[in-house]
Amino acid sequence: MLALVLALLSLTSIAAVLFKFITADGDFTLLSKKHAKREEVEDKVVWITGASRGIGEVLAKQFASLGAKLIISARNEAELERVKKLLTGKHAPDEVIILPLDLASGEDSLNDAVQKAESCFSNAGVDYMIHNAAYERPDIASRSNWVELNMMKLAWHMKTTALDVTEESLKKTNCFTTLFCMQATFNINVMGTLSLTRLLAASMLRRGRGHFVVMSSAAGKTPAPGQAVYSASKFALNGYFHSLRSELYRKGIKVTIVCPGPIKTSSVPEANTSGQKGSSEKRVSSERCAELTIIAATHGLKEAWISFQPVLAVMYLVQYMPSIGYWLMDKIGEKRIEVAAQKGDTYSLSLLLGRKKAL
Repeated sequence: MLALVLALLSLTSIAAVLFKFITADGDFTLLSKKHAKREEVEDKVVWITGASRGIGEVLAKQFASLGAKLIISARNEAELERVKKLLTGKHAPDEVIILPLDLASGEDSLNDAVQKAESCFSNAGVDYMIHNAAYERPDIASRSNWVELNMMKLAWHMKTTALDVTEESLKKTNCFTTLFCMQATFNINVMGTLSLTRLLAASMLRRGRGHFVVMSSAAGKTPAPGQAVYSASKFALNGYFHSLRSELYRKGIKVTIVCPGPIKTSSVPEANTSGQKGSSEKRVSSERCAELTIIAATHGLKEAWISFQPVLAVMYLVQYMPSIGYWLMDKIGEKRIEVAAQKGDTYSLSLLLGRKKAL
């Protein structure tokens, strides 16, 4: 009888864990933390790039509500002004600093931005650097030449496979084709972010404290067929910032890398941090993504995953059972590219089950 009771309890526990995993929107360590630690960010200086829309805007709202002193950056100053007016909190909106920033503007410009940020709030210095800015499609609506318009549309909508990348394409910066998008992706997602980090880290090291929070992607943890260049840029970020943390952790520098899958944003409904379009995927809301990001940062997590299934399961497989995870991605890779070309659901289980379309 006792054995039967124990068996039932074991089965119940296993079922509960499976249910939690199936319905999860983040990794188990992240979800176990429940709430953000307000005391970790209240009255701290938080600098957010890409804060004019999407996840960056929501991060600004949530950090402001927790009492942080905010510096918000993006290229569009008018949009930053709009966001500032929406912020409420102990230091918002009146004390919020707007600092226009273009990550592709070069090291001199980035250094000027760092000096300005460090001088804010009576030279308090930046406590949290939220690397949220990333390359997105050009502003097609602002272009007048229809030929240029069509080339830019092509550049965005074409799926970039690994064989599309050449050494020459990565050097070109003056054409509105897929080649332009490759260069822009690395300039902003990687080189600009790394340069800003190097410049700011010097000040953090002098103070003996600082925390980099990096908005990476699930595409930086697993193969992403059809998104080879975007995936490469996110793998580069992950490798750099994990190495940076290992080098500087004992000197007071922390790093949290956040890897979201498909995210629903109000400003650009079809966009997500995995670089893929489509309307039928199950997405985590931008509000929930920001909430979990701040939870990860305030609890000092080194890495956090944010996604619904099946992306979350694939991340676990690639991390802990790589042979199976990579076999799975090899199985669906070609079909995923075909579905992406048809603007279908590139995260559908039907890809694994052998159906040709996931529309």
